[in-house]
Amino acid sequence: MNRQPHADTRESIVANALGEVVGELRLVDVADYIAFIRLEHFACLSDLVDSAAELYFMPGTLRLGHGGEAHVDWGGSPRIVLDLELRPRGATIYFQLTLTEDEASVVVNYVSFEKPYEDPQRNTDSLQVAIERARIRRTVAVAVTR
Repeated sequence: MNRQPHADTRESIVANALGEVVGELRLVDVADYIAFIRLEHFACLSDLVDSAAELYFMPGTLRLGHGGEAHVDWGGSPRIVLDLELRPRGATIYFQLTLTEDEASVVVNYVSFEKPYEDPQRNTDSLQVAIERARIRRTVAVAVTR
């Protein structure tokens, strides 16, 4: 498959949006991911993704897609791959999130727009805006004492 020129930009947008969620997903022991994937307990994986996303995205914005993969062997660190869907209003991004010991990466497989523009850059810009609108804004209240 030929990569489109705008694919790298879209992957970067998705990866940046998921930074905090990845931090939450890393709080789960890797053995749990391996067990859920190997035993095909995808509802448990879905719950983990929902719980990690609920602090940062509107409900239903980020969810588990078709499951995941656990790559484990005797000679290296585990690699967990989760099929995810990011669904901000107006678009759906199908992608894989790969978690390893030292890093996380995103590979966008497909982006579907409800009302696409002719210009791919304009679609990319609208994707960025849609994801930002789907994020939960946190405000911190500071008490002033005298």
